[in-house]
Amino acid sequence: MRRLSEIRKVQELVFELKVGDAKEQKVVTLTPTTMMSQVRQILKSNKIAAAPVIEHDALVGIISVNDYINWLTQREPDCRVFEKMSHKVVILFEDEPLVDAIKSFDTYGFYEFPVIERKTGRFTGIITRRDIILRLLKAIEIDYSKMELSSYSGGHFFNEMVANEITLELSYLVSGGEVRHGGEVASTIKRNLANLGIHPEIIRRVAIATYEAEMNLIIYGGGGKITVCMDGTGISINVEDSGPGIPDIQKALQPGFSTAPDWVRELGFGAGMGFTNIQNCAQTFEVASTVGIGTTLRMGFPLEIEFNE
Repeated sequence: MRRLSEIRKVQELVFELKVGDAKEQKVVTLTPTTMMSQVRQILKSNKIAAAPVIEHDALVGIISVNDYINWLTQREPDCRVFEKMSHKVVILFEDEPLVDAIKSFDTYGFYEFPVIERKTGRFTGIITRRDIILRLLKAIEIDYSKMELSSYSGGHFFNEMVANEITLELSYLVSGGEVRHGGEVASTIKRNLANLGIHPEIIRRVAIATYEAEMNLIIYGGGGKITVCMDGTGISINVEDSGPGIPDIQKALQPGFSTAPDWVRELGFGAGMGFTNIQNCAQTFEVASTVGIGTTLRMGFPLEIEFNE
């Protein structure tokens, strides 16, 4: 009952993490006295579309490429950034749940938000969609030392059971198009494997691979089903959808190949590395697809791992 109570109280990762956990701290900033004639080179050399304007550690505005273009087309004399920047800026606070940031991206359609310390009003960084994804991926991964790893072998659950054959099957449904829920199934699988005493390094690999597969279901497959089967020899995961299918599997397996729509890319997904990341984590990997019918992905993982891998 205690374990069941603990599981029920666990919130999804996106609700646990704060904006401050995912923000980018190394940010290119300008001052109000920076001249407009300098803006183009600063943005171009740093490959950014906008920069916060900071004075005494406080955010006073944002200067963007559009602001620069408007100033340039109006052929006005050179002036301070303060005169052309956007003074009304939508901000996020460090202590806000990460889910609030996701909602703000959906509401405003911005690429990034400045992050402010609530008590002092101090500017502490920016957060982008990409920052959120990277932070969630990092949180899913589990970093253990070899000493900690050595205490796991083949899954405590299976080692302690006696029977001619033991098989455990867990199934999860994934809804299509719900990007904001991406990673929830992978996170749940990770916790369940930990509860069963599975090797932490195996859990890490399963979580990464399952996350990529889950996002594929959400973005491309119109949703589907993830089934995890475990016995005393290994873990097999089947991922099925009834989506449009993959016309050319070999091409889809190439690193960087992507057919993601613009809205997906704007959210920081669709880089075309999903299958590559899965192959790097799984011991076995198979994908079959029929156009107009759907796609099936099969992944296999061992229960034990060699330290020299």
